[in-house]
Amino acid sequence: MKKLLILAALAAAAAAGQPAFARTAPANPSVVVQHKDLDLRTEAGTRTLDRRIWRAVVAVCGTASDFDLEGRNDVRECRRETRQLATAKAGAVVAGATRADPIRVTSIQK
Repeated sequence: MKKLLILAALAAAAAAGQPAFARTAPANPSVVVQHKDLDLRTEAGTRTLDRRIWRAVVAVCGTASDFDLEGRNDVRECRRETRQLATAKAGAVVAGATRADPIRVTSIQK
């Protein structure tokens, strides 16, 4: 009986010390991607903008633990859909080759 209580106490202590796989994030986080310093008429400028957008997408969608398969799938889907929206906004900016407003990358997660 003593051994069972000790094992139960150890299991409870170990579970309490484990980080949670899911973490709450603010609703629809967003990141502003500046591009005033880029010449969007060049290939190098558009590649740099694409890299900035990708970093913003990763920032707003976050990450999930390797052990949380559902969370990793959610993050993958968020990144795919968020990047599509951000790339469409960037396409309009590049087409106009304007340096007016920055691009706001917002997570599609609710």
